[in-house]
Amino acid sequence: MDKRTLYHVWTRIRPLRTWYLFAAFLAFLAIHVAALRSNYEAMATYRDTVYQADKDGGDVEAALQKLRSYVGSHMNTNLDNGNGVYPPIQLKYTYGRLVAAEQARVDTVNSKVYTDAQHHCEALYPGSFSGGPRVPCIEAYIKANGTSVQKIPDALYKFDFVTPAWSPDAAGWSRVFCAIFLLLAIVRFGLGRWLKNATR
Repeated sequence: MDKRTLYHVWTRIRPLRTWYLFAAFLAFLAIHVAALRSNYEAMATYRDTVYQADKDGGDVEAALQKLRSYVGSHMNTNLDNGNGVYPPIQLKYTYGRLVAAEQARVDTVNSKVYTDAQHHCEALYPGSFSGGPRVPCIEAYIKANGTSVQKIPDALYKFDFVTPAWSPDAAGWSRVFCAIFLLLAIVRFGLGRWLKNATR
């Protein structure tokens, strides 16, 4: 770029004082910081709603969907709350209720199987009371027809969502304007100094 072109650019940006541009940069920087904080606080509210739904047995899926949607579309919404737990969202109460329900199901089924085994073996060995062939018969019946606890994978109840590096919200656009005004301030200051030294 020759001196004549630089001088033409200078005449265009000369009315913009460097401190105006820097002040605009600082204003957008303040907006950016406030918007990032607002994004994080909103995410924390959605996250707390998930925790509460998990604890109370509420609609965890709906709460998770809102959290996932918000985190995926806003900057500075990292779910990690600094407690060292990963993934950061762990539905321990929901998982605990499912494990308890599975145990209760197994207990109910096995209780019925034991009763059926007694009736079955009494019919097979009506003359046998305690001991004898009835005990092995009951054990064999329970082994053949009983059930055991099915393991529930806990990974299905642990979540982490990725926050974007940039998002089209107040935080994202204020970052763009910060960069623009800072760049203009640097160009305005640098070009002014360079042309001043060149004309000496």
